[in-house]
Amino acid sequence: MNDSSPARSAVVLDVWCELQCPDCRGALDDIRALRARYGDRLDVRLRHFPLEKHKHAFAAAQAAEEAVEQGAGWPYVEAVLGRVEELAREGEPFLVGVARELGLDAEEFDTALIDGRHILTVDADQAEGKAIGVTGTPTYVIGGERLDGGKSQDGLRTRIEEIADRLLAGDLAAG
Repeated sequence: MNDSSPARSAVVLDVWCELQCPDCRGALDDIRALRARYGDRLDVRLRHFPLEKHKHAFAAAQAAEEAVEQGAGWPYVEAVLGRVEELAREGEPFLVGVARELGLDAEEFDTALIDGRHILTVDADQAEGKAIGVTGTPTYVIGGERLDGGKSQDGLRTRIEEIADRLLAGDLAAG
């Protein structure tokens, strides 16, 4: 998911996530802090990695892609992640309801979940994640380094900041 157009020299942070994952909800504060610190110098991209143990995660990933289409990717992701228990209980009706709460076209969300228009995007993210060694969520990739947040978030934001600062400093030196 990439619903922004970052500056050319932005550092990319891929966040492999699934929207029914309590650990991903815990990572939201770090993601918000990173986005606040770096602004458009850090391109935070949500990458989908739905886990089989969460039965609504695949539909949630598709719904997130529909939110991107409607111009509200991150607000939607944050709203769903903030309420993972409701997603677990209610499934697709919850996903459509969140879209409605955010003023998005809820009927189009419902249609997108039925017609599967975003399945290929979700499948491609998941396949790429598996290919680079993602096994759980959240997992971060920045500057070619993979950081597993599924076991513990402790120290990860600091490590991401160190890598981003190094990459951004290198970009300034090269320019």
